[in-house]
Amino acid sequence: MMASALIGGFVKAGAVPGAASISVSEPFPPMREKHVQNGHFATDSNVAVAARSSVIFLAVKPDVVPAVLAECGATLLERGCLVVSIAAGVTLAQMQAALPAGVRVVRVMPNLPALTQELAAGFCCGHHTTPKDAALVKSLLGTVGRAEEVPEKLMDAVTGLSGSGPAYAFLMIEALADGGVRAGLPRATAMVLAAQTLKGAAAMQLATGKHPGELKDMVCSPGGTTIAGVEALEKAGFRAGVIGAVTAATSRSAELGRPAAPRPKM
Repeated sequence: MMASALIGGFVKAGAVPGAASISVSEPFPPMREKHVQNGHFATDSNVAVAARSSVIFLAVKPDVVPAVLAECGATLLERGCLVVSIAAGVTLAQMQAALPAGVRVVRVMPNLPALTQELAAGFCCGHHTTPKDAALVKSLLGTVGRAEEVPEKLMDAVTGLSGSGPAYAFLMIEALADGGVRAGLPRATAMVLAAQTLKGAAAMQLATGKHPGELKDMVCSPGGTTIAGVEALEKAGFRAGVIGAVTAATSRSAELGRPAAPRPKM
């Protein structure tokens, strides 16, 4: 689904010459046929896609990345392909170890809103990549949202913040809607107002570039309703809870990225 979202963004934004310039390796026949209907070259051969491409997006499960790279490595090197992985937890070192020396690799942590062209992603570049490669990746990802380059050591923090962050936002929407229902609003109305409120607040912060605290103060009139609500959030430990969520998810990401300890011999 993430790959389809990226493809749709690339084509819609004119980042590629057209649908026919997209090649897809897809093992599931119905999905492969859907790509054919969309005008893409679709096959079940990874090597065939590598042979036709200049940029490869690895949108596969993390455990199969080494096998896919080993299968295509010689072709990727011969073609001079840039390899961009969206596989969670797979490090640059792991990709580089599975590829011939010199193949350029980029690691990306996308998030679910890529499916609605509202991606927030972090990415980091391998040893052989160039500034032009980084600019290309940022531009391509920008067709479905926003992307920021970070050192690889911060990719776990990206995972904890924007990778896991949509879940925190969905909880906030649900809680706001529940509050609206508690205050008498119909559930459907409360849900729409809650979701649009978060969307509007985020859009306003991105558009103005102002600090969220400054924007919050713009809403809080003296002795008014909003400051009463903010006080209730502060008493409930809202900020500490959100900070703790990001920190916990970051720690878990780091834990998942560590090699499994060998089992003791019996």
